[in-house]
Amino acid sequence: MKIKGSLALVAAAMMLSACVSSPEPRPMPPAQPQGVEGAWVDPNGIVSTFQGGTFNTRSTDNNALLASGTYINTSPTLVEINMTSIVRRTQSRVNCALVTPTQLNCTSDTGSQFSLTRRG
Repeated sequence: MKIKGSLALVAAAMMLSACVSSPEPRPMPPAQPQGVEGAWVDPNGIVSTFQGGTFNTRSTDNNALLASGTYINTSPTLVEINMTSIVRRTQSRVNCALVTPTQLNCTSDTGSQFSLTRRG
Protein backbone atom coordinates (compact mmCIF):
# COMPACT_ATOMS: atom_id res chain seq x y z
CA MET A 1 0.00 0.00 0.00
CA LYS A 2 2.88 2.33 0.72
CA ILE A 3 4.20 1.90 -2.83
CA LYS A 4 0.83 2.79 -4.36
CA GLY A 5 0.56 5.87 -2.13
CA SER A 6 4.10 6.97 -3.02
CA LEU A 7 3.43 6.50 -6.72
CA ALA A 8 0.24 8.53 -6.42
CA LEU A 9 2.14 11.37 -4.71
CA VAL A 10 4.88 11.34 -7.37
CA ALA A 11 2.26 11.35 -10.15
CA ALA A 12 0.40 14.25 -8.51
CA ALA A 13 3.63 16.21 -8.10
CA MET A 14 4.50 15.67 -11.77
CA MET A 15 1.06 16.82 -12.89
CA LEU A 16 1.31 19.94 -10.75
CA SER A 17 4.79 20.76 -12.02
CA ALA A 18 3.47 20.56 -15.58
CA CYS A 19 0.95 23.27 -14.70
CA VAL A 20 3.58 25.70 -13.52
CA SER A 21 4.94 27.75 -16.39
CA SER A 22 8.44 29.05 -16.47
CA PRO A 23 8.76 32.81 -15.95
CA GLU A 24 8.55 35.04 -19.02
CA PRO A 25 11.98 36.06 -20.27
CA ARG A 26 12.77 39.63 -19.37
CA PRO A 27 13.19 41.95 -22.34
CA MET A 28 16.71 43.18 -22.94
CA PRO A 29 17.27 46.81 -21.99
CA PRO A 30 17.69 49.14 -24.97
CA ALA A 31 21.26 49.27 -26.20
CA GLN A 32 23.18 52.38 -25.26
CA PRO A 33 24.10 54.42 -28.32
CA GLN A 34 27.72 54.10 -29.33
CA GLY A 35 29.81 57.12 -30.24
CA VAL A 36 28.21 60.26 -31.65
CA GLU A 37 26.02 58.73 -34.37
CA GLY A 38 22.53 60.19 -34.25
CA ALA A 39 20.80 63.47 -33.49
CA TRP A 40 21.98 66.00 -30.91
CA VAL A 41 20.41 69.24 -29.75
CA ASP A 42 21.94 72.43 -28.32
CA PRO A 43 20.33 74.56 -25.57
CA ASN A 44 18.58 76.66 -28.25
CA GLY A 45 16.96 73.61 -29.81
CA ILE A 46 19.17 73.54 -32.92
CA VAL A 47 19.57 69.93 -34.10
CA SER A 48 22.91 68.52 -35.26
CA THR A 49 23.11 65.11 -36.88
CA PHE A 50 26.13 62.81 -37.10
CA GLN A 51 25.73 60.02 -39.62
CA GLY A 52 28.38 57.95 -41.35
CA GLY A 53 31.05 60.66 -41.25
CA THR A 54 28.70 63.47 -42.31
CA PHE A 55 27.71 66.33 -40.00
CA ASN A 56 24.67 68.62 -40.50
CA THR A 57 23.04 71.30 -38.39
CA ARG A 58 19.49 72.39 -39.17
CA SER A 59 17.16 75.07 -37.83
CA THR A 60 14.18 74.01 -35.78
CA ASP A 61 11.64 76.28 -37.45
CA ASN A 62 11.97 75.42 -41.14
CA ASN A 63 14.63 72.68 -41.11
CA ALA A 64 16.98 74.91 -43.12
CA LEU A 65 20.58 73.74 -43.35
CA LEU A 66 22.76 75.98 -41.15
CA ALA A 67 26.06 74.10 -41.31
CA SER A 68 27.45 70.95 -42.86
CA GLY A 69 30.69 69.06 -42.94
CA THR A 70 32.45 65.89 -41.99
CA TYR A 71 33.65 64.31 -38.76
CA ILE A 72 36.11 61.68 -37.69
CA ASN A 73 36.44 59.81 -34.43
CA THR A 74 39.95 60.42 -33.16
CA SER A 75 39.27 58.07 -30.22
CA PRO A 76 36.20 56.32 -28.79
CA THR A 77 35.27 59.53 -26.93
CA LEU A 78 36.79 62.29 -29.10
CA VAL A 79 35.41 63.64 -32.38
CA GLU A 80 36.84 66.22 -34.78
CA ILE A 81 34.35 68.11 -36.96
CA ASN A 82 35.33 70.07 -40.06
CA MET A 83 32.35 72.20 -40.96
CA THR A 84 31.18 75.05 -43.12
CA SER A 85 28.67 77.51 -41.72
CA ILE A 86 26.10 78.28 -44.40
CA VAL A 87 24.94 81.34 -42.45
CA ARG A 88 28.38 82.89 -41.78
CA ARG A 89 30.10 81.45 -44.86
CA THR A 90 33.05 80.35 -42.75
CA GLN A 91 34.91 77.11 -42.24
CA SER A 92 35.92 75.88 -38.82
CA ARG A 93 37.18 72.90 -36.90
CA VAL A 94 35.45 71.78 -33.73
CA ASN A 95 36.73 69.21 -31.25
CA CYS A 96 34.16 67.42 -29.12
CA ALA A 97 34.42 65.06 -26.16
CA LEU A 98 31.73 62.50 -25.44
CA VAL A 99 31.61 62.93 -21.65
CA THR A 100 28.56 60.69 -21.20
CA PRO A 101 26.49 58.71 -23.72
CA THR A 102 24.09 61.69 -23.79
CA GLN A 103 26.41 64.73 -23.51
CA LEU A 104 28.92 66.06 -26.01
CA ASN A 105 31.15 68.98 -24.94
CA CYS A 106 32.67 70.90 -27.84
CA THR A 107 35.28 73.61 -28.39
CA SER A 108 35.67 75.43 -31.71
CA ASP A 109 39.02 76.47 -33.17
CA THR A 110 38.21 80.04 -32.04
CA GLY A 111 37.83 78.87 -28.43
CA SER A 112 34.05 79.07 -28.07
CA GLN A 113 32.55 76.22 -26.08
CA PHE A 114 29.13 74.59 -26.24
CA SER A 115 27.40 71.37 -25.27
CA LEU A 116 25.05 69.10 -27.15
CA THR A 117 22.59 66.63 -25.66
CA ARG A 118 21.63 63.42 -27.41
CA ARG A 119 18.13 63.63 -28.77
CA GLY A 120 15.85 60.86 -27.54
